[in-house]
Order: sequence, then C-alpha cells, then structure tokens
Amino acid sequence: MSIDVAIAPTRTLNNQDYKTLSLSALGGALEFYDFIIFVFFSITIGKLFFPPDMPGWLAQVQTFGIFAAGYLIRPFGGIVMAHFGDLFGRKRMFTLSILLMAVPTLLIGCLPTYASIGIFAPLLLLLMRLCQGLAVGGEVPGAWTFVAEHVPKNRVGFACGILTAGLSLGILLGSLISTFLNATVQPDDMLAWGWRIPFILGGVFGLLSMYLRRWLKETPIFAEMQKRKQSETNTRLPVVTVISTYLPQTIISMLLTWVLSAGIMVAILMAPIYLQRQVNVPAVVALQANTIAIIGLILGCIVNGTLADKFGVARVMIASCLFGAVSIMVFYLSLENHLDLLFLTYGIAGYGVGAVGAFAFFMVRAYPAQVRYSGVSFSFNMAYAIAGGLTPLLISLLTDFVSHLAPAYYVSALFVLGAVVGLHLYLVKDKYTANDI
Repeated sequence: MSIDVAIAPTRTLNNQDYKTLSLSALGGALEFYDFIIFVFFSITIGKLFFPPDMPGWLAQVQTFGIFAAGYLIRPFGGIVMAHFGDLFGRKRMFTLSILLMAVPTLLIGCLPTYASIGIFAPLLLLLMRLCQGLAVGGEVPGAWTFVAEHVPKNRVGFACGILTAGLSLGILLGSLISTFLNATVQPDDMLAWGWRIPFILGGVFGLLSMYLRRWLKETPIFAEMQKRKQSETNTRLPVVTVISTYLPQTIISMLLTWVLSAGIMVAILMAPIYLQRQVNVPAVVALQANTIAIIGLILGCIVNGTLADKFGVARVMIASCLFGAVSIMVFYLSLENHLDLLFLTYGIAGYGVGAVGAFAFFMVRAYPAQVRYSGVSFSFNMAYAIAGGLTPLLISLLTDFVSHLAPAYYVSALFVLGAVVGLHLYLVKDKYTANDI
C-alpha cells in the first residue's frame, strides 16, 4: 500500500517549473554526453588501446565490451544512489551523480595508450568506464523522478519528454563534436591527440552542470513526505519493497527499457558505425545523417511525452511504437538501393525512436513517492545493464557473421513489443498508477 502524500495540483507550468526543467535537461544532456561520447570514437579507441596486430573486428568487439561494462555496472550505482535518494532526498543524489561522471570522463581524455603502457591502457580505460556506469545509474532515474515530482500532474508526460529529449541532446552534442572533429582534424592527428578533446570537454561540461544544479530545489513531494517523516516509517530497503510489492510494474518498466535501449543503442549510437562499415558511407556524411536522426529523436520525445498527458500513455505507446518499428525498418532497407534518401529516412527513423519519450511517463507513475526513485532506478538499470550492455556486442557479431540487416530486425521487433505493452496498459487502465502524481 502506498502512503498518501501531497498531490501535485492540476495547473499550468510556472517560472520555477521551467527553471527546474531547463536546468535538469541541460544537466542530463551534459552528463549523458559524457557517457556516450565513447561510442562515437570507438573505432579510434579500438586502434589506440589494443595491439596494432589485432584483427579489426576483434578490437571493435573488445572496445564495445569496455563500452558495455559501463552498462553492466549501472544497477549497483543506481540501487545505491536511489536508496539514499528515497531516504534523504532526490537533489543530493541528483547532484552527486554528475560529479562522479565528470571526473572519469576527464581522466579518459588523459589516459596513455597501448603504445605507451601496453595492457594497462585498456585496463585503465575499463576502470574509468566502470566509474561512469556507476554515475549514470543514478542520473537518468533520478532526473525523471526529480522533474515528475516538481511539475503539476497534468504535465508529467511533457516533463519526462523534455528530460528524455535533454538526454538525447547529449547524444546530439556528441554527434556534432564528433562530426566537427572528423571534418577538421586529419586522421593521423585524430589518432595522436584529436580523440582526447571530446573527453576533456566532457569533464568540463560535467563540472559546469554540477555548478548549475546547486540552484535546484528539493521536490515538493519528497519535502512533504520528509516533513511527515514517512521515510522513517518503513524499515525495509526501498528496493526490497519494489521487488516484493511492485513486481508487475517493474517487469513492464524493464520491458520498456529494453525497447528504449535498442532504439538508442542500435538505431542512434551504433548506426554511424554501421553506415561506415557496411555501406561505406564516409565518416563525416554518416555523422551528419546521425545528427538529423538525433534531432528527430529529440522532437519525437517531446511530442510523445506531451501527447501522453492528453491521450494517455497506452494509446500513445501503441501508435508511436508501431510507427517506430516501420520507420526503422524502412531506414535500414533503404540503404541498399536508396542511399540518396539517407538523410530523410534516417531523420524519420530518429523521430520514430522518439516513441521512448513516453516511456518514463509510465515508470514514474508506477511507483509511489517513498520508493519511486528506487523503483525506476532498479527496473531501468537492471534492464539496461543486460540489454544495453550486451546489445552492441550481439549486434556487432550478428551483423558481421549472420546478416547485415540484423540491426533492423532486432530494433523493429522490440518496438512491436513496445506496442504490445501499450496494448496491455490500455486494457488494464490505471491498474499500475500511483496516486501522488
């Protein structure tokens, strides 16, 4: 049973709401940039941090393995940070996570390569990646929880859509910087020093974001809960309550996260590498197309989050996920005979992936305030650790040794799964909705 807390009223967004949304989205963008910039330079990293005589495909797989390690460690960081966030406040953990991200990102930009220290180079890179994973494990669920508990309940979908778009903005920033460097820095210079620039910038961005977050206030819902000392009435760990009491909500949230991870990882983050290796698209062109797709993703997140407020998350999820499945399949199929339409088909596919903008709306409303951070964090990070962590390795191997259309089949099938989940939510109505937002 959930404990009643102050319910956010139905009203229009005020200046404080917009300030909270903008600072949260900007901070999330900068932190997510730190986490994903690795993948944009994975080819270069594979050349620098592994033996030069290693086959290219094996170096790529091991590079993605290090990338995956950041996802596999996420549940631990997420559970710990969410635990203290549910007990002592969202803002503290929300601010701490970005410091834990900024420092290792900055250090990656300063690491010696395999040519300098041998096997210790990939080991140090792995250590930094694990630190990043610990940080981001608390960031995304904390950000969704934070904004959802600040805004009026009739704008929760919009707030979550804006925040998810903010995270996508971090991907866009990474794509733009990667595009600029590939267009202006010679290949030899990129190997010598150019690859370090985005990581050093990321560390600076993170510290700036931490400074900006000092202007945020604790959520009204948690403040009211703390005032009534409700956080002290339950002696069990919040994550234990999540698993024992809210298992159906958790399973659904994990399925949605699986869909989200597939869309972001494969269709957005890995597609530029796919375009270069499988279709022989020049790196600059692939990254330019990727920029268009990310802009489509940002728009899709905002639109679908807003529509969820008006029409309900179930209806929006059914329609948007089906559109996403079709648009993603069309994008990959068009690469065979209609490469001239790359910017159009990839942009539409990016908008289709924006169906994930409505997913957080369900997650934050599935758990009551006293376990919300832990509920969202556990389900999101556990699913992302498995699906998001293993997907790059799986897709890379399937694409090279089974079918070049493996990414299309994988992502489109999962978006169909998202539509099925939406249909289930439509049939059960408000069965999984908490009463405080």
